[in-house]
Amino acid sequence: MGSEAPIGMTSCEDGPLRLMAVHAHPDDESSKGAATMARYAAEGVEVLVVTCTGGERGDILNPAMDRPEIKADIAAVRRQEMARAREILGVQQIWLGFEDSGFPEGDPPPPLPEGCFALQPLQVAAEPLVRAVREFRPHVMLTYDEKGGYPHPDHVMCHRVSVEAFEAAGDPDRYPGTGEPWQPLKLYYHMTFNKERIEALHAAMEKAGLESPYGDWLKRFEERPAPWAVTTRVPCADYFETRDRALLAHATQIDPDGFWFRCPLEVQRQAWPTEDYHLARSLVDTELPEDDLFAGVREKVCL
Repeated sequence: MGSEAPIGMTSCEDGPLRLMAVHAHPDDESSKGAATMARYAAEGVEVLVVTCTGGERGDILNPAMDRPEIKADIAAVRRQEMARAREILGVQQIWLGFEDSGFPEGDPPPPLPEGCFALQPLQVAAEPLVRAVREFRPHVMLTYDEKGGYPHPDHVMCHRVSVEAFEAAGDPDRYPGTGEPWQPLKLYYHMTFNKERIEALHAAMEKAGLESPYGDWLKRFEERPAPWAVTTRVPCADYFETRDRALLAHATQIDPDGFWFRCPLEVQRQAWPTEDYHLARSLVDTELPEDDLFAGVREKVCL
């Protein structure tokens, strides 16, 4: 398909438009909203990924990387992977410095490790993010919904600190000593794995005579309906290949022969050429549905 037309103005009186995406672990930025970020970055928007934890307790999910020397220094390896991914996406990235909580499994699940991100008091966990918001001054923020997208304790905490930072960063009386107040204008939740998208990809795979990997997902939607509706679909199919290269940069987490790559790019581009979001907070007027995260923002700050 041809190149997508630019969405609109990216530079205003106080500089470029700015987008902040808050994620729990390295690799989350490449599996949720990566093509959106790559598109906006290519069009001149400043994009900052905030990674809350180092991913130290993530399992090695790529058999080719399951080696003793990698396990021995997994935190350093994941930082190296993140550096490659952010370069591929063309974005900036910072670490909040919290410790990965891990995903507790079992019945009952074991307690979370002492000092981990998910056990931090909200004000302690949110303070460095408030500082980052006041320094970077994003117009738009991206995060997960209150269930974390899936119930990983770090994803749930990521939601909590993102909402706290969105609501507190503009208030001069909150979080003193973290910089001059700055109020972001819109907050979105990722809706990457929404039912309509998965249904479309499933149907497109079957139409192409390919075995679909999405059957079990569709059953899960019947058991757990999505809590939020999609309000915003950002066209970014031209950047799906960039997204996949960023995913592959996280080699300990992403198996090149695994689930993420079973649906051919051309099928994805034809069946569902957008990445999708729910507009959770807006301090500007905008008309739904949207095709631009900066809808209403451009009109307010780029006059």
